[in-house]
Amino acid sequence: MKQLETVYSFLKERYKDNEPIFLSDLSIAGMKEVAVRQQLKKLVEEGRLKRFDTGIYFIPKKSMFKSGSTLSVDEVIRKKYIVDGNGRCGYVCGILLANKLGLTTQVPMAYEVCSNKATTNYRDTQIAVIPVIHIKPYVEVNTNKARALQFLDLMREVIDISELEGNELTDRLIDYLKKKNMGFESLKPYLKFYPDKIYKNMYEAGLLNGMVT
Repeated sequence: MKQLETVYSFLKERYKDNEPIFLSDLSIAGMKEVAVRQQLKKLVEEGRLKRFDTGIYFIPKKSMFKSGSTLSVDEVIRKKYIVDGNGRCGYVCGILLANKLGLTTQVPMAYEVCSNKATTNYRDTQIAVIPVIHIKPYVEVNTNKARALQFLDLMREVIDISELEGNELTDRLIDYLKKKNMGFESLKPYLKFYPDKIYKNMYEAGLLNGMVT
């Protein structure tokens, strides 16, 4: 019982309700991983903790519904791949990003995430039943670089995935850059790390002559 309360107190002190808890991140002084795992299982059985997926838990927020609160997949992916203790370490990309920007009506079949946490260039995995494509970035991501690198990743494939063309595409991209306070100078330091195709795509998207500086 003492170990059970130790683990629960540890979690309550460090995690908010409905915040993802990754078993791989837990290190409790004086307790082995197998013991922590056993106590998590007991907390789930008692209803004080919920299991979202293998190795992923959360403290359920009080809810009017009998089934209780649930955990957002977006929040799990954000915490697992996009942020760490030092700030940003990744970003969404691909069709998911293009859809968010209104460049395509395609609904992505999987979350595409570019992250420093990737150990290979490209890996298919899943969280719960949600497919996730985990991609290694061309340049290490941090809070200052994230927006620029995310945009360059988009430009690497924008001609292939965008349903907008011509001035409509150009205007949409330039509006996005202005909203994010980015210009060519923000992107220039990282262009050398990308395939040459990116220059062609930027030209076809009307950015090389139309970008704010």
